[in-house]
Amino acid sequence: MTATQLGVLFVDDESLPWETVADGVQRKVMTYDANLMMVKVRFETGGIGAAHSHVHTQMSYVASGAFAITIAGETRTVRKGDAYYIPPNVRHGAVCVEAGELVDLFTPMRDDFV
Repeated sequence: MTATQLGVLFVDDESLPWETVADGVQRKVMTYDANLMMVKVRFETGGIGAAHSHVHTQMSYVASGAFAITIAGETRTVRKGDAYYIPPNVRHGAVCVEAGELVDLFTPMRDDFV
């Protein structure tokens, strides 16, 4: 990740490298400032976003694929075009049902991603 992603106005997706974060899961931070961060996450079928919680508000858009998303103990399958909301400090996780990508938005930005 480069410091130039901080507040970058136009993002060239192809120029950003993927970072492996788990088996079958990669991410790239697209752009951010102190208040908001956009992250693209790519999953292979069967890839797992382990259950966790954080202080950030999160909203996610399913750009492609299908995912079993669990939020506060409730699991639903979401597909391309769907979205979901995760309040701060709520436990959540994902299992990729069909290879695809999520676009995650966090507020405030995730210091732990940079």
